[in-house]
Amino acid sequence: MTVYVPESFDTNEQEILRRYFTNLEGPVFALVNLPEVVKGALFARYSRSSKSLRRLFLDEFVSDLDLSGDHSVDATVGVERAEDLYEKIFVEYGDDSVAQLGGVHLACEQASNILTKILERGRLMSYLEQSTRYINYDARLGGRYRFYRDAEILNGPFGTRYVGDMDRMFDSYSSMVDLVTEHVRKTVKRGTDDSDFIFRQATRAKALDAVRGVLPAASLSNLGIFGTGQGYEALLLRMRGHYLPEARHYADLMLTELRKVIPSFLRRVDVPERGGLWTKYLASRQQETLALVDEYFGALDPQPTAEVKLTDFDPDGEDKLLAAICYSSSHLPEDQLLKEVRALSHDQRVALIRAYVGDRGNRRHKPGRAFERVDYRFDVLGDYGAFRDLQRHRLLTIEWQRLTPHHGFVRPELVADAGLGEMFDEAMHRSSALYDALLPEYPNQAPYAVSMAYRLRYVMQFNAREAIHMLELRSSPQGHPSYRRVVIEMHRLIGEKAGHHAVAEAMTHLVKQAPELERLDSERRAEIRRK
Repeated sequence: MTVYVPESFDTNEQEILRRYFTNLEGPVFALVNLPEVVKGALFARYSRSSKSLRRLFLDEFVSDLDLSGDHSVDATVGVERAEDLYEKIFVEYGDDSVAQLGGVHLACEQASNILTKILERGRLMSYLEQSTRYINYDARLGGRYRFYRDAEILNGPFGTRYVGDMDRMFDSYSSMVDLVTEHVRKTVKRGTDDSDFIFRQATRAKALDAVRGVLPAASLSNLGIFGTGQGYEALLLRMRGHYLPEARHYADLMLTELRKVIPSFLRRVDVPERGGLWTKYLASRQQETLALVDEYFGALDPQPTAEVKLTDFDPDGEDKLLAAICYSSSHLPEDQLLKEVRALSHDQRVALIRAYVGDRGNRRHKPGRAFERVDYRFDVLGDYGAFRDLQRHRLLTIEWQRLTPHHGFVRPELVADAGLGEMFDEAMHRSSALYDALLPEYPNQAPYAVSMAYRLRYVMQFNAREAIHMLELRSSPQGHPSYRRVVIEMHRLIGEKAGHHAVAEAMTHLVKQAPELERLDSERRAEIRRK
């Protein structure tokens, strides 16, 4: 596979790192022997930094920690006894829940933006991903641009073209970031109370938002994962049977590192009659379904559609919501409650919902689980960059189609206003042409060439309680314009098309008007905290 760019550490740095990281060379490693709060803080800082986790630890955390007691730490102490106990409980009694009790912080570096979506698929895990919104992606890694170099492509007839076209796309990105930043700073007036630092950070962030669509899906990212043994087992089983070679290779790297920390919990993953059969089942199910769907519908052209479409909802949803609100405070069976709430007057219905929702002081004040009684399903055709952010919401059902350039791309108005529309379009055409060239011989890797401004079709299904969380969060003023547009339209459809006005009105912290500089308020708050 691809050659990852290794890091170099001096002798003193290596001595420190060996106590806390399961390897010093590879792109995948686990964190050990550190307090949970330190690991959490490291991952939180990770998403806003261009540094690797090990370098970030050395540069920003070591000086604040007392490392004197860790000189002789051996992470394998006690593993043998733990494995004996695991064998007794898990093998003799078949209690899978034991694997929910051991967790690992795992760093996954130099992963493509195709792979990150595979890594972030599981519901019962936590993720922090390096953000294209805060980090300038033209910073080189080992002297080369940060994109995934698939070994099969590099060693084939398109190897030279692949690297050349990717480099040109990154060249365009680099130029456009500077030019759009300059345009924003000329056209947006700096607030009288804002420092030069705040203004420069906010204007740079706006430019990065506008230009990130030029980046190809092959762009590399760093990802922090926290999960239990059971969560990692499910993830590795999926990855080992995935059609993308990068995913299968990365699964091997992850399994090696995880076994240094929780070996017993992952014992079944590569056992032929256990994990091997599961992986074959997952892979064959996907392949057979794909073949039949292609046979039945492959020749059809997609019909024109709106960017966001509400495809399914329950017309009786608000009645069911009212019954669910009453249930835990009542002594009646649910079917009787449902009958009774239908007879309530409008004012009585409003009073019940208002009592249950309460006075929400901020968006973290959320109604209870009665709102999980109502579901919505949306079909979205939006740019890949926005999809990447929305996909990370775990308490929903999301399925997406393969990334291609065939649905067209979205060019931000700011790019055109800066006079860079032609440069942006040229990068998009280069991306599309490279995809078309790779597709016949490398159908699984061709999406690496697709820039993030190209549109992807995906379906999202979630209940009203998750809608309150996700739509309010993603409509916040600092949100990216592309996903803000999607969630604001979802909110409109819930109220107007579904007719669930009470649900829509419960989202009292949804923001429809965006400021001129999306990140300005966040930078102001950050400066106050720093002071």
